[in-house]
Amino acid sequence: MIPAFLPVLAAVAGVVYSSWILQFLIDPKLDAVNGYVSELSATDQPYHGFFSGCDFLAGALSIVVAAVVLRRLRPRGWALVGWAALLWFGVFSIGDSLFAMDCAPNSDPTCALRERAGTVSFAHEFHSVTSTLVVTSGIVSLIALTIAARRYGRWPVLARWSWPVMVVETGTALGTLPLMYFGLMLGVMERVQVTVISVWLFVIAVELYTGRRRARVAWTALRPVGPPDDRSAVREQAASP
Repeated sequence: MIPAFLPVLAAVAGVVYSSWILQFLIDPKLDAVNGYVSELSATDQPYHGFFSGCDFLAGALSIVVAAVVLRRLRPRGWALVGWAALLWFGVFSIGDSLFAMDCAPNSDPTCALRERAGTVSFAHEFHSVTSTLVVTSGIVSLIALTIAARRYGRWPVLARWSWPVMVVETGTALGTLPLMYFGLMLGVMERVQVTVISVWLFVIAVELYTGRRRARVAWTALRPVGPPDDRSAVREQAASP
């Protein structure tokens, strides 16, 4: 049985991974239509520490959730692929936070010129790699656990809700490709992707919670009930009038 704190960790990961919503409250200057979510964590932005910290925390919590499930439940097949991909999602999310961009190229023309001139740091350039790996591992986790849930019948919440989440996330990822060519609406599309991943973490949290309840009910039903203590029966007879 998984520990009681695990669904809470998955839910918290979903909350902090959607921290970009606070952009409209604390950092409204960046372009939310064409600018990447990662630009909020750029080192020249006033709240980069907060947004980078949220990515780091979401990644660390995802690693803990996946690692505990892999250790306690020992999944196989598609389930193993799905939970392992969630673990790597956490690793690459931490990488996203550590390899932050230098500046916001879609909101700052000077930053865009620095990118074209190749004068940005290695972390800025490598950030695109970690971001791609985050999206890829998230989609792999979605697809693999969706297949596992519908094939093995062990996770009813995942079987019911993961496939529409998977369709939206995969469709959004594919839709990003033509938008990258035209350079339009990339910020909106990426924010949809991040939101869907947050929803996916919430779905995992609900599945872990309900799965723990099902396991407790099954354990209680199968727990053997021993015969009454003979000595207790004797004492009760002796005390009765």
